[in-house]
This record gives sequence, C-alpha cells and structure tokens, in this order.
Amino acid sequence: MAKNCLHRMSLDLDALYVTQPPFYKKPEFDDPPDAYRLVGSNADVGGTGFASLRFTSKAHIPLDNSSRGGIAEIVYYVQAKTDDQLVLRRADHLFPYPPFEEKGDDPVLCQYVKSLAFKYYDAEGEESEAWNSDTEDYDHATPTAIGIQLEIGNESELYTFETTVRLAVHRKKME
Repeated sequence: MAKNCLHRMSLDLDALYVTQPPFYKKPEFDDPPDAYRLVGSNADVGGTGFASLRFTSKAHIPLDNSSRGGIAEIVYYVQAKTDDQLVLRRADHLFPYPPFEEKGDDPVLCQYVKSLAFKYYDAEGEESEAWNSDTEDYDHATPTAIGIQLEIGNESELYTFETTVRLAVHRKKME
C-alpha cells in the first residue's frame, strides 16, 4: 500500500508544472496567488501535526469518466475518518481550480497513516519543512527536490517508507 502511494506521489511530482519567467512575475500586494504555485505546509489532524502539499501537475487522473486532460491542481492531505483512522487523500482538479477544501470523496492513497512529512530542498541543497513558491521567503523559487516520509501501521507495528523526488522542472530564485 505505502509503496504504491509513494510511487503515485513520485509520478505526480515528476510531472510538476510551474510557471517560468517571463510568464511568472513576482506578485504585487493585491495580486491573486499564482495558480501554478507549490505550497507545502503543516496542519494539525486529530491532535497530531501532518504535512500537506499543494502543486500543479500534468499527471491528472480523470475519475468522472471524462477524457479531459490538462494541468491539475493536486493536494495531498491527511484526514481523520469517523473511526479515528487517518488516511492520506489526493485531491485532483483541473483548471479553473476551486478553493481547496478537504472532502470525504477524494481518493485515498494510503490508510493507517501515523505520520507524513515532506522536506523541501533548494538549489543549494538546504532543507526546509515548509515551502511557498509564491512568496519572498523562498525567493519565488520552487524546490529542486522533495523528500517524502510516510509512516503507516497500527498500535503494534509501524513501518516507515521514504523517497526523494528530484524535480525535473523548477523555478530558480528571483532577485
């Protein structure tokens, strides 16, 4: 289960889409966020901190019997089910991207999740636990690689799986 989950995440990240200069311009004060931004953050789920990741990718998976393709907004997030089990979900929407909200009908990538963490690596190899390619904090750059650590199991057994995906496409720092 976890191996397939990490494989799907790797495929999605291998097909990452980011806006490059000159089409990407630093946002002004009241500009809307870049539709093709990459945002990694941490959120509290059931009293435990979990990572989430939002990005755009050419790896859209149509689930509604549609053959429509394009650049999808993909969001990975951990959600508690009614039985207190934690699952990793994958939201996938084509443009225009709706405001993200957790849904019970987004496909489950992995069950029995105990932890999910992402590490973002910049062009110099420096590591960060969060990222936002649309802000000055990260010089409007995208990471060059993303590490994924997923821990699954039950009370008696825990298994940790890790991989790092070198991004084929990334945006360099903007001065």
